[in-house]
Amino acid sequence: MSIRGINHVTLVVRDMDRTVRLLVQALGAREEYRSREREYSKYPETFLRIGDLWLVVMEDADTRRARSYDHIALSIDLEAIPEVTRRLIDAGAEVVPSRPRIDAESASVYFYDFDNHLFELHAGDIAQRLRHYAAAKQGA
Repeated sequence: MSIRGINHVTLVVRDMDRTVRLLVQALGAREEYRSREREYSKYPETFLRIGDLWLVVMEDADTRRARSYDHIALSIDLEAIPEVTRRLIDAGAEVVPSRPRIDAESASVYFYDFDNHLFELHAGDIAQRLRHYAAAKQGA
């Protein structure tokens, strides 16, 4: 098998303009393409880039999503967290408390968009986490 990574993530929202504005203003997403109608896909869509991530936002005014802990975690520099948190709040996102963490996990900010998609902005990485878990296991 030759899976190389995530190609793109698609979110279906009730108000595409509002969600795109949030992602652009708060997270610095770049808009790459916007259909005005249902040109090539199931719904009208906007393609965004956030870092190396291709994020597709599609509009379906009838969509409803229940809240869950399913989420998209985006990498962020630790020192950027306070500023990005302020921008999220200013843009109308619901910033929620992080779960309890150990220091080795670094810091995260969680927020819901307007359609109950949960995002995490996380300052750690998998290598850091696995080193801690291995060290804790050896000390047990």
